Amino acid sequence: MRKTFIFIIKSLAVFIAAILLYLFLGYFLPFIPVQAEATPEPKVIRGFIKTNGMHTDVVVPVKSTYIDWSEKFPFENTLSKSEHYRYLSIGWGDKGFYLNTPTWADLKFSTAFKAAFWLGDAAVHATYYDKIEVNDSVKSFVMTERQYLKLIRFVDETMEKDAAGNYIFIPTDAQYDDNDAFYEANGSYSFLFTCNTWTNNALKVSGQKAALWTPSDFGIFRHYP
Repeated sequence: MRKTFIFIIKSLAVFIAAILLYLFLGYFLPFIPVQAEATPEPKVIRGFIKTNGMHTDVVVPVKSTYIDWSEKFPFENTLSKSEHYRYLSIGWGDKGFYLNTPTWADLKFSTAFKAAFWLGDAAVHATYYDKIEVNDSVKSFVMTERQYLKLIRFVDETMEKDAAGNYIFIPTDAQYDDNDAFYEANGSYSFLFTCNTWTNNALKVSGQKAALWTPSDFGIFRHYP
C-alpha cells in the first residue's frame, strides 16, 4: 500500500513538473526569433497571418500568377458558393476540435484530451474573404516568388489527397459560416504541435519572421508588432 502511494505521488510530481516545463518553454521559446530571410529578390505577393485570439491562419490571395487556390479549395464547397472572394485563409488543426467545437462553450474534455495527445486526425479549415484589413488580429508580410512557391508547397504537403490528387473535402454541417469548408489533412495535433505551430512553420518555410517554436498565437504575433 505504501509503495503504491509513493508511486502515485511520484507520478503526480512528474506530471506537474512536465506541465510547468511546457508552460515555461511555451512562454519563453517564442521570444527567440527566427529572422526573415534576407533576399535581393523582389517581393511580389502579400500574405497575412490572422488570429481569433487562440487560433492562427495564413491568408493569401485566391488567385495569382502562381496558383489559383479556388481550384484546390473549390468555391462550390462553401455554403455561399460565391466565386467573388479575393482572399483565402488556411488553418490546420485537430479535426475533432474543428468539427465539434464551433465555440468554446461546445468544448468537451474528450475532444481536448484527444487533441492534446495525438489521438485525433487533422483537418484544414479553408475560409474565403472579400477583403482583409490589417489590425491587432491581422498582420501582413510580403514574399518573393520563390518564397511563395515554398509556401504553396508547404500547404500542398499538408493536405491529404485522393487518387486523382485532389484535396479531400469533408462534407459536414459544422461549417462556421457560408464562406468556409473543411478538408482532410496530414499530421496529428498535439500540445507539442498545435495549429499555431503549423502557422509558425509556414512562416519559416516562406522566409518570414517567426518564433523558434510556439504553441500559441502570442508566440507568432509578438514578432509582428
